[in-house]
Amino acid sequence: MEYMVRTNRLTKAFQGQEVVSNVNMNIKKGEIYGFLGPNGAGKTTAMKMMTNLVKPTSGEIEVFGEKLTPNSYHLLGRMGTIIEYPVFYDKLTARENMELHCEYMGYYNKKSIDEALELVNLVDTGKKKVKTFSLGMKQRLGIARAITTKPELLIFDEPINGLDPIGIRELRDVFRMLCKEYGTTLLISSHILGEIEQIADTVGVIQGGRLLREITMAEIHEETTNYIEIRTNDCSKAAYVLSEKLQLSNIRVIDNQFIRIYDQHIPQSEITKVLILSDVVIDSIHKQSSSLEDYFMQVLNGGGVRA
Repeated sequence: MEYMVRTNRLTKAFQGQEVVSNVNMNIKKGEIYGFLGPNGAGKTTAMKMMTNLVKPTSGEIEVFGEKLTPNSYHLLGRMGTIIEYPVFYDKLTARENMELHCEYMGYYNKKSIDEALELVNLVDTGKKKVKTFSLGMKQRLGIARAITTKPELLIFDEPINGLDPIGIRELRDVFRMLCKEYGTTLLISSHILGEIEQIADTVGVIQGGRLLREITMAEIHEETTNYIEIRTNDCSKAAYVLSEKLQLSNIRVIDNQFIRIYDQHIPQSEITKVLILSDVVIDSIHKQSSSLEDYFMQVLNGGGVRA
């Protein structure tokens, strides 16, 4: 199996405090890797080390099969990145910023500028200066700049910040297209778990600088549990009926509004019938599957660390 990025016990400490600690990541070629974690978990610092913006305290990073060093300029030229907020020449237009970037990178295919701007819906900005762009427009331009030189690896730190739902959906399609049609590998950090769930092949969950879990979405779907969720105004009575009359033991009360039934051997229709006959008011009842958010919270609240 070919890997685009691998880290071995990657560690970064500031003033003696480790913000990234012994992280082992494995990002496969041609996949979308979702990097998940709460604010301050170490995501941005880890990505900065992968792009030579920050030097590791210890550990190693391997990119494209080569060890990353402070002089690995040839490797950095094969990447496209957005770390934190993209910075531009505010008094220049989107196209002028793109042209400067291509010149800096030694990339002279001007057609690719049009293609990249079109992909992020900025091709019609004309002579509008970047200083007048909204946050969302600057995020789009940052993505266009990152992809214009056709990099093999894209590292995006919160790339959909400031975008409206339509913009998020459009970029979701762009990321999928880059991965499937061009074979581009993407490492994307985001706090919008629903978006990562729709595009990621693999996710890494980091907290307190430690990688708690690295797992494929296919494995998550195998691990997640289906359940029946009931909304009622009397959870105590409903729970009593379910345990006493149906002998259900694997149930959970959520916020005193919902009951989740994880036992699968009794049909939903039978559960509904027994509750109604017991004078339990049911506002809603339906089958659910655990989401990436459920899995994420489960790992943060009790998942073990995998070295």
